Amino acid sequence: MDYERTTDTDELTEWERADGHATIRLRERADGQFAVRYDQLHQADGGRAYAYETVESRAAAEELVADWRADPPA
Repeated sequence: MDYERTTDTDELTEWERADGHATIRLRERADGQFAVRYDQLHQADGGRAYAYETVESRAAAEELVADWRADPPA
């Protein structure tokens, strides 16, 4: 499914899935690492799906975003 970049600032970049039921967020942490978060709303007993990882560089974070857009972690 397609994603649209909805926020793009120096501190935060976020993409929303076309159906509005998932977002991926990339941000730089205070310690210089980068956090990538995947959040998806499910209509199921389990509720929301959530994944979070930290990586050393923005390039690694952008690669993780691309991976999660192609194959969601949850």
